[in-house]
Amino acid sequence: MTEESNTPRAVDEVVDLVSTLIRFDTSNTGELETTRGEEECAKWVASMLEEVGYTTQYVESGQPGRGNVFARLPGPPDSDRGALLIHGHLDVVPAEPADWSVHPFAGTVKDGYIWGRGAVDMKDMVGMALALARQFRREGTTPPRELVFAFLADEEAGGTWGAHWLVEHRPDLFEGITEAVGEVGGYSLTVDRPDGTERRLYLVETAEKGLAWMRLTADATAGHGSFLHADNAVTEVAEAVARIGRHTFPLVMSESVAEFLAAVSEETGLDLRPDAPDLETSLFKLGSLARILGATLRDTANPTMLRAGYKANVIPQKAEAVVDCRILPGRQKEFEAEIDRLIGPNVTREWITHLDSYETTFDGDLVDAMNAAILAHDPGARTVPYMMSGGTDAKAFAKLGVRCFGFAPLQLPRELDFAALFHGVDERVPVDSVVFGTKVLEHFLLHS
Repeated sequence: MTEESNTPRAVDEVVDLVSTLIRFDTSNTGELETTRGEEECAKWVASMLEEVGYTTQYVESGQPGRGNVFARLPGPPDSDRGALLIHGHLDVVPAEPADWSVHPFAGTVKDGYIWGRGAVDMKDMVGMALALARQFRREGTTPPRELVFAFLADEEAGGTWGAHWLVEHRPDLFEGITEAVGEVGGYSLTVDRPDGTERRLYLVETAEKGLAWMRLTADATAGHGSFLHADNAVTEVAEAVARIGRHTFPLVMSESVAEFLAAVSEETGLDLRPDAPDLETSLFKLGSLARILGATLRDTANPTMLRAGYKANVIPQKAEAVVDCRILPGRQKEFEAEIDRLIGPNVTREWITHLDSYETTFDGDLVDAMNAAILAHDPGARTVPYMMSGGTDAKAFAKLGVRCFGFAPLQLPRELDFAALFHGVDERVPVDSVVFGTKVLEHFLLHS
């Protein structure tokens, strides 16, 4: 055998790479003092790329230790096509080991799964991208267009000290990039067809709701808890929070959601028309992913934090609450008007974090390449667009005019509660899904 034939391909090392990535505890608490591991993990990623010949750029995004790594693989020298960005974040949400059946940062491989914090969010995709970047460089591959691999910090806290900082302060890192792929899309949803057969739909993310964390504040007169006291900041905030928490925003049909519902209706026979009387009930027949999909039908505002007072017999001068708002594309003005009506005149609001919504169309050469890659490895499947209820680093890249998609392909077992794994206890990803995803992503990148 030649030396080249002994060189491992991406599918041969991807599971080990994902497992190793998980073993870096890159927990992002949202506070610099307690966030750790990003620098160490980023430098390891850089070393793995440099090992096969890449020249990498390691950049700290505004704060010490917030490590980001970039590497470029040139396309044809005469190409006039823009570069494709393949991005993934290295940070994860914290995990409490006592709650898990395996240690969340052990990177355990057992029972056909890779276990650990970040297994699906999103060190699986990071591992696939890293494995393919290494394979392409070892094999001397020239892709049809320049590929830019980016491994980023701070996504789990909104990307302030990651993608958004880089876009604002280092736009040179994104020079020439016109399109991007990252999380959360490309995974399968198995549905029942009217003829009794099954069909795997692969959900490609084409839209994201806006992410807006809002602080509510009421100021009133402090006083003794034993007195009559009509002017109470705690009461004002509590009533505003209750009104918001119980409120149902109107159903709004975006293009991405309408296309998704039409495709699922066609495949399943379910009545998922926008004006269907039981649309949301029917949607929940799709299983656990309905929690994600249902949230894309309307704006949401969920109270998450309350703070007031310092002693049981003192009426405080100030009370505060935090509300997690997720806003559909094109709905910002109407959403704010509805919130102002709900909170009333005695409570003020301010945005703690505000990231815009994003939506693109499900068409073009890149979508064709995604579809072809899926069908090459799952011929009976179908790709469909969908909107993500959360947010990703794509919000930052969209500011530069980059067209963004979620495409981290995974063929999932039907019985797996995929939605529950995001930020959940015993987060894990099937080994077979990661191998499948690596093959699909390889096809995609070589034909994009």
